[in-house]
Amino acid sequence: QVQLVESGGGLVQAGDSLRLSCTASGRTFSSYKMGWFRQAPGQEREFVAAIGRSGGSTYADSVKGRFTISRDNAKNTVDLQMNSLKPEDTAIYYCAADTRTWLSSSSSSSYAYWGQGTQVTVSS
Repeated sequence: QVQLVESGGGLVQAGDSLRLSCTASGRTFSSYKMGWFRQAPGQEREFVAAIGRSGGSTYADSVKGRFTISRDNAKNTVDLQMNSLKPEDTAIYYCAADTRTWLSSSSSSSYAYWGQGTQVTVSS
């Protein structure tokens, strides 16, 4: 099992940048695919970005070109660098992990482990 703790959320203005970090417990972090999802009030949880064990990444169209996901297996961390933030990026952001790399990295059902989430609020 793995435990995930997100940090780095906050209140920013449109156009600003923010970096989220997710720290995982355990000694097998490198065996997990990692994902970031977000959920706005009254909406379903949606995929943001994912990174595989070898570092390959995928992004939702809505954040492509603005967000960058990265991982550091030595530190057991996965980060989400968010640039050019928009009010519509406002949501609770969740970190997720799973070892089943054959499942779709953009589907929330493909992840067994989740963090508690961190709030990101972007004002206009």
